[in-house]
Amino acid sequence: MASVMIERQYIRADALVVGSGAAGLNAAVSLKKQGLKRVVLISSGLNRGTSRNTGSDKQTYYKLGLSSQADSIASMAETLFSGGAMDGPTALAEAALSARGFLHLADIGVPFPQDRYGCFPGYQTDHDPAGRASSCGPYTSRDMTRQLEQEARLWGAELWGGYQAVRLLTADGAVQGVAALNLKALKRKRVELAYFLTRAVVYAVGASAGLYAASVYPASQLGGMGAALMAGAPAVNLTEWQYGIASLHPRWNLSGSYQQIIPRYFSVQEEGGEEYEFLTEVFANPAAMLDAIFLKGYQWPFDAEKTQNSGSSLIDLAVWRQRQLGRKVYLDFRQNPLGLSWAELWGLLGDTARSYLANSHVTGERPVDRLASINAPALALYRDKGRDLSAEPLEIAVCAQHQNGGLQVDHWWRSPLEGLYPVGECAGTHGVRRPGGAALNSGQVGSMRAAQWIAAHPMPEHAWDEALQEQAQALEARTLGFLQEGGVSPAACWRRLRTRMEGMDHVRSLERAREIAQSARDALYSLERDMTARSFRELEMAFTVEDLLMTQWAMAASVADYVEAGGGSRGSALIADKTGTLELPWLCCRAANRALDGQVQQVCFRQGNMACHFRTVLPLPQEESWFETAWAQFQAGAIYR
Repeated sequence: MASVMIERQYIRADALVVGSGAAGLNAAVSLKKQGLKRVVLISSGLNRGTSRNTGSDKQTYYKLGLSSQADSIASMAETLFSGGAMDGPTALAEAALSARGFLHLADIGVPFPQDRYGCFPGYQTDHDPAGRASSCGPYTSRDMTRQLEQEARLWGAELWGGYQAVRLLTADGAVQGVAALNLKALKRKRVELAYFLTRAVVYAVGASAGLYAASVYPASQLGGMGAALMAGAPAVNLTEWQYGIASLHPRWNLSGSYQQIIPRYFSVQEEGGEEYEFLTEVFANPAAMLDAIFLKGYQWPFDAEKTQNSGSSLIDLAVWRQRQLGRKVYLDFRQNPLGLSWAELWGLLGDTARSYLANSHVTGERPVDRLASINAPALALYRDKGRDLSAEPLEIAVCAQHQNGGLQVDHWWRSPLEGLYPVGECAGTHGVRRPGGAALNSGQVGSMRAAQWIAAHPMPEHAWDEALQEQAQALEARTLGFLQEGGVSPAACWRRLRTRMEGMDHVRSLERAREIAQSARDALYSLERDMTARSFRELEMAFTVEDLLMTQWAMAASVADYVEAGGGSRGSALIADKTGTLELPWLCCRAANRALDGQVQQVCFRQGNMACHFRTVLPLPQEESWFETAWAQFQAGAIYR
């Protein structure tokens, strides 16, 4: 490519938010409410994030029970903490502020249902013992972002779309700002890097969704955690993701009502042919199979524990096996399983399924009829996306759905890298297991807490000095390097990267983790030589590939370290091992090692390598809050510790 000139833009802000999902937008709102004057939010596209483009049958928000039934902050904190590898102070903060975050959303117009007395009724979600879940339908997070965007603009936050964060600027062990690629300039065949100078960066870039080919994330959600890892921010629990059954076209979770109405699973050869109801391979009888399909509704994420005793996660394993054999797998709403009539199917169901379906007044001979009776919006959702469930089945796979681990934070959502506040799905707050919908709550609580801390600790402006100049020059050299001829396209590099992740989903092994870590490391260090952006617009994907390779390396190194430390099958992942004692259909795996549930694994990029270690989880705080003492500490600002 001919000689390229890189332009610079400098912007100062009291705080910068990176990411325009529900967590990022709430951070902007909260920072303005806390009195910060100039709050700037940047995003590669204000409408491109996961929050704006995803959902489920009735997308869940998990919070303190606000119905007429008794609940407590302590009980909710214990539920969150008991999931394993989660710090107690974080669990307590998420429980304590959950009602405040939820009611703020209700107040600004998110239509969570309430009864005639003002109670917010709840329902039970996965890993939830208390029925704390709420929803305003399939697009809960979309409704949240729409209302939060209006609120952010009302409070005077500046929302800048078309800026891709590619580097954190640091000096003296602290963040000084963010360098971003101006995507609008690229469309005009110009290369411009915007340097946002601030001592407070709220990082709300979401999950590293672009790692996986089999993904239920919206295609626009790719990730951005790698830039923070490059800057030295540590991450935790990168071994922990969630995977579950989803349709491929469109990408959508098939949880809740989609399973509770008992659809039919079948597979066919790649070229077509006879339909095979393969679940009969893993269940002893039709009754066990039907109950497992029903339970898959609120046991949707693959769970290593639920592969035993006819558990519902045997369905995920059977779907995975069929795809391993090169077959296409479908979920069919036109016919009942095994050719049964509704009356015959009803007679085989267990008490739990029958009670739920009866109380929900579910009727209809076919699954699609039953879905229409229990949750018509879930049926309409596919119709709006051009798919008629009464006329065609959905191709499915076990897909990546949620990143439980992420960048390390404390109970104020501070990173050990001073000035960085990861919030939302890129923050590693969830541990091994979490109740469904806890992520939406965590994003609202974390962004609120980060804003409180930033407002209470104003930092003076940092001058553009030699250290920042050196980082800018290195970034600009990297940008020019991506434009040099001789390598394959960023899209081809991305395809290779995602293909590698087929061994880092819900079935893993030590050998594969080591192989992926080494391959990702090698690809990252040779990237400038091996990859070429053939146009200015391909620079966006070039920097995305770099970011994802850094994250892939960190994740694979974490998995290898976890297995080497004696880690077994847990959460949403099985550890395949020929010497393991957990025998499953088609696999021999390691059994769980519960001792590691009491540990948090940290990974950090240091001196060109990934360093991993374990530490004991922080316990749940037990101190009693006495009003007079708390009042004095609050007034003195002593709560910020």
